[in-house]
Amino acid sequence: MTARNLEKMASIDAQLRLLAPGKVSEDDKLIEYDALLLDRFLDILQDLHGGDIRETVQDCYELSAEYEGKRDPKKLEELGNVLTSLNPGDSIVVAKAFSHMLNLANMAEEVQMAYRRRIKLKKGDFVDEANATTESDIEETFKKLVGQLNKSPQEVFDELKKQTVDLVLTAHPTQCVRRSLLQKHGKVRDCLQQLYAKDITPDDKKELDEALQREIQAAFRTDEIRRTPPTPQDEMRGGMSYFQETIWKGVPKFLRLVDTALKNIGVSERVPYNAPLIQFSSWMGGDRDGNPRVTPEVTRDVCLLARMMAANLYYSQIENLMFELSMWRCSAELLARAHELHKCSRKEHAKHYIEFWKQIPSNEPYRVVLGDVRDKLYNTRERARQLLSDGASHIPEDTTFTDVKQFMEPLELCYRSLCSCGDQAIAEGSLLDFLRQVSTFGLSLVRLDIRQESDRHTDVIDAITKHLGLGSYREWSEEQRQEWLLSELGGKRPLFGTDLPKTEEISDVLETFKVISELPSDNFGAYIISMATAPSDVLAVELLQRECHVKKPLRVVPLFEKLADLEAAPAAVARLFSIDWYKNRINRKQEVMIGYSDSGKDAGRLSAAWQLYKAQEELIKVAKQHGVKLTMFHGRGGTVGRGGGPTHLAILSQPPETIHGSLRVTVQGEVIEQSFGEEHLCFRTLQRFTAATLEHGMNPPALPKPEWRALMDEMAVAATEEYRSIVFQEPRFVEYFRLATPEMEYGRMNIGSRPSKRKPSGGIKSLRAIPWIFAWTQTRFHLPVWLGFNGAFKQAIDKDRKNLAILREMYNTWPFFRVTIDLIEMVFAKGDPGIAALYDKLLVSKDLWSFGERLRTNYEETKRLILQVAGHRDLLEGDHYLRQRLVLRDSYVTTLNVCQAYTLKQIRDPNNHVQVRPSKEPASKPAAELVRLNSTSEYAPGLEDTLILTMKGIAAGMHNTG
Repeated sequence: MTARNLEKMASIDAQLRLLAPGKVSEDDKLIEYDALLLDRFLDILQDLHGGDIRETVQDCYELSAEYEGKRDPKKLEELGNVLTSLNPGDSIVVAKAFSHMLNLANMAEEVQMAYRRRIKLKKGDFVDEANATTESDIEETFKKLVGQLNKSPQEVFDELKKQTVDLVLTAHPTQCVRRSLLQKHGKVRDCLQQLYAKDITPDDKKELDEALQREIQAAFRTDEIRRTPPTPQDEMRGGMSYFQETIWKGVPKFLRLVDTALKNIGVSERVPYNAPLIQFSSWMGGDRDGNPRVTPEVTRDVCLLARMMAANLYYSQIENLMFELSMWRCSAELLARAHELHKCSRKEHAKHYIEFWKQIPSNEPYRVVLGDVRDKLYNTRERARQLLSDGASHIPEDTTFTDVKQFMEPLELCYRSLCSCGDQAIAEGSLLDFLRQVSTFGLSLVRLDIRQESDRHTDVIDAITKHLGLGSYREWSEEQRQEWLLSELGGKRPLFGTDLPKTEEISDVLETFKVISELPSDNFGAYIISMATAPSDVLAVELLQRECHVKKPLRVVPLFEKLADLEAAPAAVARLFSIDWYKNRINRKQEVMIGYSDSGKDAGRLSAAWQLYKAQEELIKVAKQHGVKLTMFHGRGGTVGRGGGPTHLAILSQPPETIHGSLRVTVQGEVIEQSFGEEHLCFRTLQRFTAATLEHGMNPPALPKPEWRALMDEMAVAATEEYRSIVFQEPRFVEYFRLATPEMEYGRMNIGSRPSKRKPSGGIKSLRAIPWIFAWTQTRFHLPVWLGFNGAFKQAIDKDRKNLAILREMYNTWPFFRVTIDLIEMVFAKGDPGIAALYDKLLVSKDLWSFGERLRTNYEETKRLILQVAGHRDLLEGDHYLRQRLVLRDSYVTTLNVCQAYTLKQIRDPNNHVQVRPSKEPASKPAAELVRLNSTSEYAPGLEDTLILTMKGIAAGMHNTG
């Protein structure tokens, strides 16, 4: 091998060290981790595809690094020439390699963050983490509330016991990494973590090195591309896998951590096992808004599957509990129960059990009682399995658990008995963990929310009124609708029978209600109405639940999404609360959902954020006036454009009194993996939500000053005007958007069961928020996030120079405003208008180039104003860790951007011919095989897969999809 080639071998490693020459802190091992994973991967790449490909990868990296250093567009052109000269197979390999390297960089980051966390815990040093933009430590929060804010330990404990955080897992199509790869990534992280353990032996190191090499190679050899779209059932299984892997055992461990933190502030009691601190819900298989693939049958399937999984998880633990509770001393109450069960038990043998398969002797009373629990869990699991696979079961329902109280009762009996016999220490072992799991997960694992568009319910009611000869409900006024709905809710007559004329859509709605009525009520959470605007939208669902014989009606939750809906929400909810029938029905408790995605797409991030803030304040005010306790349900996405951002700050920046110990929030797509993919991530997520919710309730943020509000109102108007003038009023904006981004190709990634548009035709309005954000994130231009800020700040500062000082005061003292600005600053740190200019040059027609130029000028002006308001000279000047991480990723992402832009040009322009360079080595057989994986593509060989791999890689680099 030539000296030049040997020099190249080390070049990426050398570049890494040049890019980040110094450690950010003493416990910074990120460069070390990154370089190790990269070295291993490049060796694997050379073994599999030859030195020629390795050299190409390193050339591309160097050109990217040179571009990042000088921002010279000629370097992008040089890089484009290298990439377009590759044959189809090599093109796929290079895109796959860079995508893989970004995933490895993410793994190095995660291990580094876990390592720093452990160091902090060992030192007992939480201070900088507690104030960081991404952390919220439960013990530090307790100490802060008691030590700094003079709350008594008992007050903290009382508030904590009452609070509930409900995390709602959704199948939003933003997780573009396959589960097969996520598992392998987890193994790579484990190997890396263990390699740097202090007590590692040389033999251990050798074995771990081999394992690391094996897992990196296995991940690279796995097809990253989903060849078929997932079904809703696939999505649900993917979501539920996190319960088996981390959440199930993570919850009781986390609650023990809370117990310890309470002890450290002087509270001797534990968190009661039935305190609803953390709850889990799901939309997977229940969210049918715009997704025709979520049918009543799908809803039934996911409920039964979750029930089967829950019973299986409990069943897998019950025998361990039986082993543990071997005591004979017990309370008279438990002894009587054990005698009764022993007497009734006719089974001498149960061969399908591993342990305790013979009849349990009567002198082991706890085991006798738990043996009965085990029998019922077995039957519960098997009945759910049979119903799922065959639609019927021979196992009688009365031999199963149908209600969580039945399940809890014998466990509570064991707990009481142990405590009364002086064995409280034993009661607070595995039995307490088990009770906490039952309290958190119930028999259904998660509660399924149903979501449907208000128009679909209007269609059903309209069909009913027409069938009854009453005319068209759709054409009635709101007053007429309410009057009729309330008169029917007050009466008892059935409204329709089997002779009701039904379209496919109407049948689907009614069949869904039928499924809800047939399955146990603890399977379900809320019924969410999207596009809700009036009280009749809520009353219609109440009536349909009654008509379809739903024994325990679901709570009905209106969802307000667009800017106008958010503005009108308080008045709509006030009208709803003024209806006596409804107020009696809800028992003074109501939930309202607010949508971050569509409001941002409708008016831009600044206006949406401010309207969401004001809407919450007004809704809480309305609820107080009517004596109703309101729970806000936050529909946040992963990206800033869809309401994402660090959990800790997102909660602490909410208006005062809007959380009040009760919070529901969606955890969407790739955020599920980021929150629950590893045990330490699960732990951290539960801490963040619990601690921040408690702190918000006990130490609410200050109210904004009247002059801040006035300024925000003015700026929001200017921001909306600027945003809409470009997105909705610029005649050729849609054309520019479709040409300058990969929006039209988004659907080829097969990352979700849901179509990317609510309606097949139509422009930006019918496009869902995820592909809208996704497209701009791919080109690193992030337009939906920052557009509008320039107009807002300019107008404020031009009107009065003193407003700049007010804006700086708002930034320094008002959490809501600071979070808004910091998140925009973070997005600018990830952005690069030079990359967006390359997409324009290659893909956009010349007569639209000036429009792109105008947008990029706006980008630069907005960035300058953001820094001015924050009082910063450079982006992220206060967050060295994030800056370091972004610098390390940039060169990988730039290569993928250039590859994507040139690939799109080849796909979209049939007259674009490229000259493939002659290879120094014979064509790699594995590379040629990669082309054949997609033999039916409508494009030239290799183009579609190269494009999809760049999309996945950029999403990994941006840490966001949509």
